[in-house]
Amino acid sequence: MTYALEEIAPLIKDWTMNTRLPEVVAEMTRRYYYKALIEQCELSQEAEVYKCKNDPVHWFNQWIWTYDPRGMAFGLPANIPFVLRPKQVELVDWLLERENTQTHGLIEKSRDEGMSYVVLGFFLHRWLFVEGFAGGVGSRKEELVDKKGDPKTLFHKFRDMFSKMPDWMKPKNFVEKVHDNYMRIINPDNGATITGEAGDNIGRGGRTTMYFLDEWAFVERQEAVDAAISQNTNVHIKGSTPNGIGDRFHQDRFSGRYSVFTMPWRANPDKNWTVEYSGEVIHPWYEKQLATLDDVVLAQEVDINYAASVEGVLIPSTWIQAAVDAHIKLNIEPTGTRIAGLDVADEGKDKNSYAARHGIVLNYLDTWSGKGDDIFGTTQKAMDLSIDQSIDTLFYDADGLGAGCRGDARVINELQREKGLPEVNVDSFRGSGSVYEPDDEMVEGRKNQDFFANLKAQSWWWLRIRFQETFRAIDGREYDPDMLISLDSNALNDRELALLTTELSQPTYTKNGTGKILVNKQPDGTASPNRADSVMICFNPQVSSLDIWSKL
Repeated sequence: MTYALEEIAPLIKDWTMNTRLPEVVAEMTRRYYYKALIEQCELSQEAEVYKCKNDPVHWFNQWIWTYDPRGMAFGLPANIPFVLRPKQVELVDWLLERENTQTHGLIEKSRDEGMSYVVLGFFLHRWLFVEGFAGGVGSRKEELVDKKGDPKTLFHKFRDMFSKMPDWMKPKNFVEKVHDNYMRIINPDNGATITGEAGDNIGRGGRTTMYFLDEWAFVERQEAVDAAISQNTNVHIKGSTPNGIGDRFHQDRFSGRYSVFTMPWRANPDKNWTVEYSGEVIHPWYEKQLATLDDVVLAQEVDINYAASVEGVLIPSTWIQAAVDAHIKLNIEPTGTRIAGLDVADEGKDKNSYAARHGIVLNYLDTWSGKGDDIFGTTQKAMDLSIDQSIDTLFYDADGLGAGCRGDARVINELQREKGLPEVNVDSFRGSGSVYEPDDEMVEGRKNQDFFANLKAQSWWWLRIRFQETFRAIDGREYDPDMLISLDSNALNDRELALLTTELSQPTYTKNGTGKILVNKQPDGTASPNRADSVMICFNPQVSSLDIWSKL
């Protein structure tokens, strides 16, 4: 169920004052003690500088402070220690990898995940410790890049972190009036620079070691900027929340040309904490977003959903988010058959994807490249995974290259039988085929054969019904527990879960000339949602009547 803001606010206040505030006070105390210890002698300072130079995470967690006035009403100071969260530590390591491999990167994120602070902090670290480093920063508007005294600007964040460092760590010859200018900050000791640009001028300046494009999805003339930035640097980092399907950010995200880093709110311990309220386990931070944000804004900027504003979205993002850990929220113990679904990669950079569930709970998801592999190897891996998880039936995508799984599965099972090893029940899923139980009614008043164009459309709609029923169950309505779906965040890999939630809301639906439902799982500018496909296959309506070996 959804909650009113006046119900959620006290929970957030209580957590902030009783959990967050003590953490901040303890960290501030530790830092003051550490600083006093280091500053006892010049030799200790030199050793600390050497350590910071070689370990950006240590440098962040000992010396960098950030500014956030939102907690002041609850007793939090506005200036607080910048302690990297686990996902932010990963981001620093990822930035180092981009620098070392000279490869471009893209960061997709929920709003307010500290992306710009971490990237600018990384730039500050290189500006301090790497001779000749040239960092470039750009955004859609000039007033978002540099406006002294405005906390929203990129340069203010850089200056703010720099100003709170101890003097002995700053460049000895740095003079603010000389070396800190509009859109340009120079380190006179090592020649490093940070320069800023905005709008169509992004990338028009000199060469840079690394370039950070903030709010990339909202830059107006992305093609022109892309052309300019390509000649500016070997490493550009594009960061943003989504802004729909088909724009340059969306194309870049799914192009395969970028190393992608995802920062979902669920990986943030300051947001993903839970409480039991009215007999349910809830995330108060997220409930507040539900109560205050427009559905499209919520889906795009919080749930990282590119298709939020697309007409005809099959499974809305809010339904998907409600299904994360739904079995825990509703106190449902997983029971029933164990089913797996395999979506077979077509070619090139496409991915194989394997999903498995116990009853209504999706508890396993894995993807691997199909490039250079054969169908036999893919089938073998899927069957090995099925044996490990005691799967009752493995469904495979029988359209396209996946058709070869049937014969390969038979051979593998025969080899298993000869060795006295476990076998796997394997059945086909042919999305292009006829609907399942054509004379029955999945949608009241419409026979399946009259409502769905094929089995793929029917299966996607069946998945839609499950998510819808789960959303309604979480909202407090009566439900059939066997008609729900739950995405187990404790069992699923964080990255796979984040990508799955994005892919599940990608497919759209329309009606053909005879009024039957068609599903387009790959709207213009999108990549094939392999993870979502494997989940759809895993939950397909054929599961209710299995007679596997008679079909092989």
